[in-house]
Amino acid sequence: MSFVPKPHEIYRHFKGNLYQIVTIAEHSETGEQLVIYQALYGDFKTYARPLAMFVSPVDKEKYPDVTQEYRFELQGEQRERSAVTEGAGEKEMAKEPQQTERTETADLDPMLVQFLDADTYEERLNILAGVHHRITDDMITTMAVACDVEVAEGELEERYAALKTCLITLEKYECNRLR
Repeated sequence: MSFVPKPHEIYRHFKGNLYQIVTIAEHSETGEQLVIYQALYGDFKTYARPLAMFVSPVDKEKYPDVTQEYRFELQGEQRERSAVTEGAGEKEMAKEPQQTERTETADLDPMLVQFLDADTYEERLNILAGVHHRITDDMITTMAVACDVEVAEGELEERYAALKTCLITLEKYECNRLR
């Protein structure tokens, strides 16, 4: 695979957890490129991994049941945008965008859709952390309604923190039973 992760992109590790790219660094002695990335769960640890290892395929002999092709795969709207950008030639880029009928679901953030489809509160917490940098009041309201909790009006960061606290509580006491 020939891609270089970019800051703020969100990747799913083949074992399921989400990570956000912080930057690409250079090892001071070897010159090797390292991906610096942060977990979007638990205590949000920051990790460094050689770029070649980050973009490598999953070892199918060691992990035969894994369906993901690469160790880390770009998630949501970022993957779609990246595929369009990489796959489009200059000719395609110069064309006028075609008028298409938009539906309400087309306006939803793909990560919000993932949140709504999540099977566990842990997944919802990971997704919530992943959209923190771009969350809106409407997203918080939608997420709160989906979890059957009430988040009071107020500052965006306060509402985010309140929703996160509710999800943590639900995860702890509801044993991940969503439905």
